[in-house]
Amino acid sequence: MADTDQPTALDLPQMDPLPEATQSYFDICQDKLGLVPNVLRAYAFDVDKLNAFTALYNDLMLAPSGLSKLEREMIAVVVSSENKCFYCLTAHGQAVRALSGDPILGEQLVMNYRTADLDPKTRTMLDFAVKMTRASAEIEEGDRAALREAGFGERDIWDIASVAAFFNMTNRLASATDMRPNDEYHAQSR
Repeated sequence: MADTDQPTALDLPQMDPLPEATQSYFDICQDKLGLVPNVLRAYAFDVDKLNAFTALYNDLMLAPSGLSKLEREMIAVVVSSENKCFYCLTAHGQAVRALSGDPILGEQLVMNYRTADLDPKTRTMLDFAVKMTRASAEIEEGDRAALREAGFGERDIWDIASVAAFFNMTNRLASATDMRPNDEYHAQSR
């Protein structure tokens, strides 16, 4: 990637000026996170695509759910680990470190979630997300039954599948466009 100011290897310049609502959203990110995530900057060449992405992301990752924010971030990291997505491993690995207060857990999930001391419920959830990533066509009722037996409800199973599916899509887009995480993520929550 030649231009370190570009969030991807594609020459898709950010709208300038940004629409007022988009600029306000970016300002909120800057205030709350100390940065505007490069994934948002990457989408800022087209406000409709940016809005669609942020609406789905915010629904899956921040809206009320039977899954905690940490559990959703753990799914993001484990799926991204399977897909070797540098952007999402960096950004969501940082989120796991921050939400869990455990930098070792964040690194274990990035490298190999099976090394982490996880309760059986969490392990079952992550195993399902990995199977979705590797071989979604092979998911059977037994896989959903294992989630139910671990304590997940029907809506939880939907949410697990939705988060895993979303990150499988975003991982592929990030890899295809050489999307780069903000440098700040690397040092946070360590």
